[in-house]
Amino acid sequence: MKIQRLPRNHHATPAPTNYFHLQQLRNTSQDVSRLKLCGGQFTSKLLERKWSLLNPDAQIHQVMISKKQIQNEGGSFNNISFSNNTHPYLGDNMMKNNRQHPSFYVVRDDLLHPLVNGNKARKLDGLLPLIEDHSVTDVVSCGGCQSAHAAALAVSCAERGLRSHLLLRGEQPEILTGYNLISTIYGNVTYVPRSLYAKREEMLMRHADMVAGSSGSVISLSDIYEASFTASPSGKLSFVQMGAHRRVENCSKRIIIVNEGAGDAVGLLGVIRLVRYLSNNLILGKERPVNIVVDAGTGTTAVGLGLGVICLGLPWKVTAVMLADTIDGYKQQEKRLISDFKRCSASHLIRQELNRVDGGIVHWVERRHPRKFGNVLEGELEACQSIARQTGVLVDPVYTLAAWELATLLSQEEAKDDTKVVMLHTGGTLCIFGLAQRYKSLFQKLEDGLPS
Repeated sequence: MKIQRLPRNHHATPAPTNYFHLQQLRNTSQDVSRLKLCGGQFTSKLLERKWSLLNPDAQIHQVMISKKQIQNEGGSFNNISFSNNTHPYLGDNMMKNNRQHPSFYVVRDDLLHPLVNGNKARKLDGLLPLIEDHSVTDVVSCGGCQSAHAAALAVSCAERGLRSHLLLRGEQPEILTGYNLISTIYGNVTYVPRSLYAKREEMLMRHADMVAGSSGSVISLSDIYEASFTASPSGKLSFVQMGAHRRVENCSKRIIIVNEGAGDAVGLLGVIRLVRYLSNNLILGKERPVNIVVDAGTGTTAVGLGLGVICLGLPWKVTAVMLADTIDGYKQQEKRLISDFKRCSASHLIRQELNRVDGGIVHWVERRHPRKFGNVLEGELEACQSIARQTGVLVDPVYTLAAWELATLLSQEEAKDDTKVVMLHTGGTLCIFGLAQRYKSLFQKLEDGLPS
């Protein structure tokens, strides 16, 4: 069984696309209007399945931007301030919003669940019911020491009576905090030396075989994902799916491997479901141009957003801030996920349209200050603190701050046209606890800056 993964280059080199090349962002929209009717029907059929989330709804806030009268805050936003409208006009009434100041919208996926939120909840939305339908007993996955994916998977599996086995890169911290603590409480954690972790496919397969033992079986996630497209609308298993059950019915354990960050094609489904919800006429609508901004770890969420836009024929574009790899690595990941999606898809029109898309379905851009993945730079914690105090929205300096910065920039540049900038808050807020261990001096500055 081949385990696909996104090759990582932790010493990321600057991408050809600069963060501030805004004109390039405007040249990436695709003309897919002819897909609207067929695409809508295809998407409805594609999403006719069981879900982990009861409904795809999300709170949407509007962040207003204005110039500061007094510059007394640190971080990246010395000259601007934010305010949060938690009940903005949406749908046809969006034009009634105050246009005196630029603004952007935030999809508050960080509020979906206390521990399983953001894009982690979306990527597990279609995956969890699928493995439950195939009587999986154990799930093997991997991630960094403070992996939000590992914690989300551990909690979700425990809620469903499944066992999770999490391979975390590096050494056990002296004090367990944040996502590392949650993973340890809910799942079975094994710390893996970085030299072994570098070979993820071998590592995952070896551990899955160990968990299976002599009587268990390791089944392929890609196989049951493809089989799910032959399920009847009633939700009953097809002959293909029942065959998958028969192959493992005598096994005491049924183990499945989920890639790092749930970077599998099945993780696209929940994100496409979110796009369909957002395109509702009472939310963002299908006619208005929208620029969705998202931070990119594995890049799966960004690709899922792009596929949702293509499938529904929306006049939207997806802009992803690269965090963990080079532009070539993300484009390779995009091609792999699209290829897996097309292989399972029954829609020839969607396949043809994806084949015709030049330059990909996601616009990948470099973050404002490139750095080794996971590092925090001077002033970024102060920026997160400033945002939290002014808006009540918690972002973290590794992931979501990058998306907030870009959404702020784009909303100021695009304030004169009708394009709405929408940031998808991908969660990960417990990341801040793990960072407090690594960057004690930076957090001490926050404490020192607090009013007495």
